[in-house]
Amino acid sequence: MSRIWAGIDAGKGHHHCVVINGEGDKLLSRRVMNDESELLNLLVDVLELGDEVTWAIDLPDGYASLVITLLVSHGQRPFYIPGRAVNRASGSYRGEGKTDARDALIIADQARMRRDLSPLRAADEAMAELKLLTARRTDLVCDRTRASNRLRGLLASIFPALERELNLANRGPLILLTGYQTPGAIRRLGAGRLEKWLRGRGARWSAALARTAVDAAGRQHTAVPGEQAAARLVQALAVELLDLDRKIVELDEEIAKAFRSHPHAEIVTSMPGIGPLLGAEFLAATGGDMSLFGSADRLATYAGLAPTPHDSGRVSGNLHRPTRYHRGLQRVFYMSAMSSIHFCPESRRFYQRKRAEGKRHTQAVLALARRRVNVLWALLRDGRCFEPAQPSAGTP
Repeated sequence: MSRIWAGIDAGKGHHHCVVINGEGDKLLSRRVMNDESELLNLLVDVLELGDEVTWAIDLPDGYASLVITLLVSHGQRPFYIPGRAVNRASGSYRGEGKTDARDALIIADQARMRRDLSPLRAADEAMAELKLLTARRTDLVCDRTRASNRLRGLLASIFPALERELNLANRGPLILLTGYQTPGAIRRLGAGRLEKWLRGRGARWSAALARTAVDAAGRQHTAVPGEQAAARLVQALAVELLDLDRKIVELDEEIAKAFRSHPHAEIVTSMPGIGPLLGAEFLAATGGDMSLFGSADRLATYAGLAPTPHDSGRVSGNLHRPTRYHRGLQRVFYMSAMSSIHFCPESRRFYQRKRAEGKRHTQAVLALARRRVNVLWALLRDGRCFEPAQPSAGTP
């Protein structure tokens, strides 16, 4: 039986595939369009070159979704090799040039030599939906952060007293800025009429917000150059932020609905501190299949919650925080650990014990997050929900 390895360097419009045999000899090198008919032709041609084909690709989804789905649906088992691993491995190959064909060759050769690559599976409809919705929410939150920073910068340039007082995470200050942005305009309106204007547009705590704005306007009577142009931009950004907030709220409802339809939703949300949004992000990051990781330790490593050794010579026991991990998954465990401190007595006791040992707040939360990885792993493995520990006899 002849065995061959096919490496695919994935791209937006085209992929490049290189096939090698057991000796590393190149059997095929082809650039194919990211199109179903061309990918099927490639699949047929590669299967004719050997009896057993091992596929490897440098993207787990996105531009590679179609080719992965086609491979899986035709009984093939593709493996994932991260682009960073390909980049680092390229230094051990002859030549310094970088082309798609060279990268595809490296991917195929690494698949031939390595035994630790993760298999890829075509996501089902529910999981694909969760991945797309959570990715879209991340984009919207990043857009909101950028717009908020721009608005703060502009407002501070013309009205620093008001910028210091406003919390742009709330809806009321944004409503205020859609109508009034300069000290003069707010002074002319006065606290009473401004409060009425805010209340009519649904702003909460309109009286306090109006007094805050008028007090700030009373401390600045100088109009800086470019005030009117900056005010127009502040108004536009405030409208944009309100629209982004509306989109995020609507998307959160859609994510929660999609998450609750997943078979692991009840187990995941039984963990204190994990709600539908964090639960959806967890499933999107892991696929909900713990067998892909093999153990809780591997899941913790993937989430960046397991320290990595940096030993050399006589230096041993030198542990560092990892630099390669899934940032989104670490956020899920960190944020849920933060929340559980307030609502779960067991988590609070563990956190307080770590603090008593001399750990800083962040270190204690990370230690709790690492512990929670083991718990959630065991729950998903056993298919059962979290149950708080019963107090021992004699405990008040």
